[in-house]
Amino acid sequence: MAESLNNNFNHLKIHSQYSICEGAIKIDDLKDFSKEKKIKSLALCDTSNLCGALEFAEKISKVGTQPIIGTQINFKYNGTIGLLPLYALNEIGYKRIIELSSLSYLENNELSDPHLDFNELLKKNEGVVVFSGTVNGLFGELYDKGKFSEISELYSKLKKEYNDNFYIEIQRHDDLNEKGFEKFNLAKSLEIEIPIIATNEVFYLNKDMHEAHDALICIKNKTYVNETKRLKFSDQHYFKNDSEMKELFADLPEALENNYNFPLRCSFRPLFSKPILPNISSKKDGNADEILKKESLSGLAEKFEKFFKLKNNNLLTNKDYLIYLDRLNHELDIIIEMKYSSYFLIVSDYIKWAKDNDIPVGPGRGSGAGSLVAWCLSITDVDPIKFNLIFERFLNPDRISMPDFDIFFL
Repeated sequence: MAESLNNNFNHLKIHSQYSICEGAIKIDDLKDFSKEKKIKSLALCDTSNLCGALEFAEKISKVGTQPIIGTQINFKYNGTIGLLPLYALNEIGYKRIIELSSLSYLENNELSDPHLDFNELLKKNEGVVVFSGTVNGLFGELYDKGKFSEISELYSKLKKEYNDNFYIEIQRHDDLNEKGFEKFNLAKSLEIEIPIIATNEVFYLNKDMHEAHDALICIKNKTYVNETKRLKFSDQHYFKNDSEMKELFADLPEALENNYNFPLRCSFRPLFSKPILPNISSKKDGNADEILKKESLSGLAEKFEKFFKLKNNNLLTNKDYLIYLDRLNHELDIIIEMKYSSYFLIVSDYIKWAKDNDIPVGPGRGSGAGSLVAWCLSITDVDPIKFNLIFERFLNPDRISMPDFDIFFL
């Protein structure tokens, strides 16, 4: 690979607080750290989820740091389960790693850790980069079991499917078995012609956080700090600076070079988007606005029959009903103008289903209780006119934000 003009080491294995009981880095702290140290690029690689991807991308990019989105997913091969890091080069790759992350939770039983069959990784590869992972990952587990031929076979498959988008990862934390695993990987890199890349697994920002992180790992694995036979990391999993990483990998310039160049391959970050609600229109009932009007008026008539003992044919001559109808039309105009008809109908649908199936539902709380439409749709059980509650605290055109019903289910 041609020599890079960028000689900054890029930390590609950042574990934020979204790596549950593993990462100890808050994204706000990472943002401030990146600004202070003038970090050029960073990759998030949380374990078993992408929950922090959007927050990470938004906040890191605002301080001039290039965000790279990745995750670690468990894959199963012949009874062995372990993590493999995946990165998105573009939007197609991002959607693919989201798909794989979701499938890892859906395609196994409820008692297992989220994982996928290894062959799923070989199905679609566009826009995705795969790293071989750590000594505690899938290939590290296979190495520990002495399954060297199986590792070679899987490396060859990944090389064939991903070509230059598969890297053998080299790490130097002085963790158990790490040196032997590195020697094996360097030999396989030469044998199968797979590029190597230098990384550092970052669980916390400063070295003095090691003991606290060690306690966090014990919490995750339900062990005690004074136990000898437990998972224990060295104190080298902090955010090392450029000079430390260059010195550490001085004998492997190719691994450093590939690290320097990696951000140049990535051209995507997730952006905030408006909520996308399902389209619940139908040929029979019309569009969502028409359905909302129909069900709201029907619900108001039912409420008057139940609480005011008035039948349909007497409603239009009743002064109280006309007050309620005027308020209802006012709310409907605002809801339809702000394009939230589908939202109200969706919430109403699952609350009615819960009530019909004997699941206790709270009466409603917060500003949502100020909506007459919500009362008519059985979302809440509070009459806002009776209690002088204001609809505009919940929704109004001057405050453009998604409505939020606070509902309790027991």
